[in-house]
Amino acid sequence: MLAVLVGLRKRIGAELTATMHGGDLELERYAGPPGDPGLFGITPGDPVWRVHGQATGMLTGGFAALMLQSLHPLAMAGVDQHSDFRADPVGRLNGTVRFITTTTFGSSAAAREVIGVVRRIHTRVHGTAPDGRPYRADDPDLLTWVHTAEVHSFLAGHQTYAPRRLRLTPAERDAYYRRAAPMAQALGARNVPLTSLEAERHLTRLRPELHATEAALDSVRFLRRFGRTRRERLVVHLLMNASVGLLPDWARAELGIRRPALVRTAWDRPLAAAVGRVFQWAIGPSPIQAAARERLAGPARG
Repeated sequence: MLAVLVGLRKRIGAELTATMHGGDLELERYAGPPGDPGLFGITPGDPVWRVHGQATGMLTGGFAALMLQSLHPLAMAGVDQHSDFRADPVGRLNGTVRFITTTTFGSSAAAREVIGVVRRIHTRVHGTAPDGRPYRADDPDLLTWVHTAEVHSFLAGHQTYAPRRLRLTPAERDAYYRRAAPMAQALGARNVPLTSLEAERHLTRLRPELHATEAALDSVRFLRRFGRTRRERLVVHLLMNASVGLLPDWARAELGIRRPALVRTAWDRPLAAAVGRVFQWAIGPSPIQAAARERLAGPARG
């Protein structure tokens, strides 16, 4: 029986690593040089480390962020016309995960590298939305929207799925926005929200511009059906259902998602928490975070 459990744990862990990271964690991004503080100086006690290191909150928050971001017609036009997420969704996921983990836990050089890659990609993403408006992925205001929708969703996921004792206080939530802002600014965003209140005001200010285009609805349908195997489709279905509970009410309404509050809290949330516990059991302590801790604890080079 023990051998069966060990084999199952290894198999699930390998599948998760392949799906999330492409199979290779590239630990050299996080392990050195000794004493390097990382580009943004994020340490284990930092709210950004705590939020971005909590798997269930990040998975559900990530799906919620994609749905929320899709409601900006210009952001969605860029994804619809330039992204290969339909042809290679796992590759797209790997790139996103690599950016977040490297800027959060990686060395200064590794963080600068992934930021440079994303900035170069953004310069090539431009065009005309179906409503006739031009867009550019490197538009500072568009970058601010994408970032705000993302961190707002990540924080919502953390506050919902982290153990109660590890959830952020109001002051720590403000610190999370403040400490995450330089990541967006490094990509070219401006007027990035620095507190929870500023983030809510940003969402409220943009609310008149946000609505579900056909491309947005199609992307949500794609996400809900995604999965290369029956097991993967089941897991994505459960996490997508849970992510719906992290969206603002108006965002669910825009996307035409009707899922009663009782179902979201009494069914979706416990199932997502259970999935997260299985993932944590399969992966064990994060090798990425362990490598980053070792780097941070090492003697700085003179």
